[in-house]
Amino acid sequence: MARTRPVPTEVKVTETESTGRAQPAGGEQDILASENDIEVRLGANLTHLPIVRSIAANLAVRADFDIDAISDLRLAVDEACSTLITSAADGSAMRCRFTIESDELRFHGTVPSADREPPSTASFGWKVLTTLADSATTWLEPAADLSPDGAEPDGAAPGDAPDGPHGRVHVEVTKRKPTLT
Repeated sequence: MARTRPVPTEVKVTETESTGRAQPAGGEQDILASENDIEVRLGANLTHLPIVRSIAANLAVRADFDIDAISDLRLAVDEACSTLITSAADGSAMRCRFTIESDELRFHGTVPSADREPPSTASFGWKVLTTLADSATTWLEPAADLSPDGAEPDGAAPGDAPDGPHGRVHVEVTKRKPTLT
C-alpha cells in the first residue's frame, strides 16, 4: 500500500501592531489598511479550508459576535474560499484578508485566475453565501489592469504571482453583528 506524502503548507499570518505597520512572517514589509487587518496566504487547495474557517470563527469570537453570526460567517468564508479555489490557477496561492470593524467583519479573498469570467453568482453555492452574509461580491480583475508598468500590484507581497492567465478573482464578504431590538 503506497503512502502519499502530505503537501507542504506554508501559512503566513500578518497582524498589525499599534504602529499600523504590518509585521509579516519572513520580514516582508507590507502595510495593511488598519491595525485590525489580518492577512493569511496559503496554497489554493481545498484541504486548507479548515484553516481559514477557524480563523474566521476565532476573529468573530474576539469581535464579540453571537454564536449564530459566528456560524454564518464561518460557513460564508468557507463558501467564498471554495469559490476562489475552484477558480484558481494551478499551484497558486490564495490571499485572505480579514478586517474587523466595531460592528462588522469583512473578508476579502483573491487568487490568480484560471478562468476568463468571474465566478457565477447564479450558482447554488453563491446563493448559500449571500444568504449567510450581509453582503457578498465577486469580480475578475483582468491581467492587463493589474500592473501596467510591471510593478507589483497594490497589496502584493514580493514573490506573489500578480495574476493568473486571466487576472485575479476576488470575493468580498461582510457580516455585521446582529442588533438587538
